[in-house]
Amino acid sequence: MITIDNISKKYGKAVVLNVETITIPKGQSFGLVGNNGAGKTTLFNILLDLIRPTTGKITNNNVEVNTSEDWKNFTGSFIDESFLIGYLTPEEYFEFVGDLRGMNKADVAAFIAKFDVFFNDEIIGKKKYLRDLSKGNQKKAGIAAALMGNPQVVVLDEPFANLDPTTQIRLKKILKELTDNKEITLLVSSHDLSHVTEVCDRIVVLDKGIVVKDIETSAATLKELESYFSA
Repeated sequence: MITIDNISKKYGKAVVLNVETITIPKGQSFGLVGNNGAGKTTLFNILLDLIRPTTGKITNNNVEVNTSEDWKNFTGSFIDESFLIGYLTPEEYFEFVGDLRGMNKADVAAFIAKFDVFFNDEIIGKKKYLRDLSKGNQKKAGIAAALMGNPQVVVLDEPFANLDPTTQIRLKKILKELTDNKEITLLVSSHDLSHVTEVCDRIVVLDKGIVVKDIETSAATLKELESYFSA
């Protein structure tokens, strides 16, 4: 489904990313972990054609992401609050995204209703603009919008950050249910080793832009990651 080939990113003489190859098959839930500055967000930004690589290419379902926009039709994503439209209410934003995804107002309402527990009565009907919501509630809105329109690929950067413990647990449940049928390819980056281990089938560790571990998740994975990062 997704192939990363010889991707590098340089700013001046500084190399912030240098990934030889990663292949992510359809239906895999893929976790990306690493310390600050490891290159996680840079890699996701290249995957979403938000920045251009210095070398290499990424293909998403056989579409090279920086030469065609066709991948956008089947890919949902949320990196940060810059993905939101701050002067819209959540309802207006969901209708805007839904329209892009070919959903009518009834479709959008039915879809958003599924997130009542996740939203915890803090998003819908509050007559607030997205810019006035807390960081955590902005993230909830962004994640829900990323899942609209039955995407085949979902990319989420640090989805658990700024969420309270109860919402983190609810999000893990949503992501696990999303990938149960192995039809959706999920890419998640996180600083939280426990959460990403629970959600993902496979975890890649980046260190200073280089892949240092590529692990199929098992009962021993969390200990292995904790041992690596505490060394």
